[in-house]
Amino acid sequence: MGFSPAIVNALRNNRTQQVLDRLHTSARADKYKFMGFIPRFLWGTLQGKSAGEILTPEMAKDIYMPVSRTQGNFKYQTARAIGAKRIVEFGTSFGISTIYLAAAVKDNDGEIMIGTELEPSKYAQAIKNIAEAGLDGVTEVRFGDVLETLKETPQPLDMVFLDGWKELYMPVLEMLKPRLRIGSIVLADNIFTFKKSLRPYVEYMQLGNNGFESTTLRIGDGLEYSVCISE
Repeated sequence: MGFSPAIVNALRNNRTQQVLDRLHTSARADKYKFMGFIPRFLWGTLQGKSAGEILTPEMAKDIYMPVSRTQGNFKYQTARAIGAKRIVEFGTSFGISTIYLAAAVKDNDGEIMIGTELEPSKYAQAIKNIAEAGLDGVTEVRFGDVLETLKETPQPLDMVFLDGWKELYMPVLEMLKPRLRIGSIVLADNIFTFKKSLRPYVEYMQLGNNGFESTTLRIGDGLEYSVCISE
């Protein structure tokens, strides 16, 4: 019996894995940064504010808030399973999740992975990280307000990942929904962490008559997995 030829896998490439190892290691410091925010969260909670209302862009500018390796691998596998060639991500941060998705686009001989980031320092670092991982050829990260940066995207879209500011999940979905194909996937992160803020989004996706079939997966901080079933 002969050996099968090696399977090309951009995610398992040494270059890609070295970047992911470095970023996941650096992201572990997030827990210590969040500890410094405990008094602010306690005070905000006493005032009846949600986590999404307490956490500001200024507070989060140095925080990775990354997907875990499990989430990243799940996103890569999902994108490969549906043959995703065009993916859009809201909330690039330092580029960890972008790398997983871009690897899938590359392995699918796809067109583009589009990310968007509002924080200048995160945007600049994400660009460097993605290039270091060797995935800049299939990736475009746009800088600015998501409601402006994603006004124009190639279509149809095969997959969308929502991981930015929670109050924008619905506006971003509404903007991108007309560009989704039947069978495309929408993933939304932090469903458990920001339960109050994201309740309207979850209810919309799970209602059953808005063009999606959806369920909340117990992966990481809660991942809403939605399949587009109608145009």
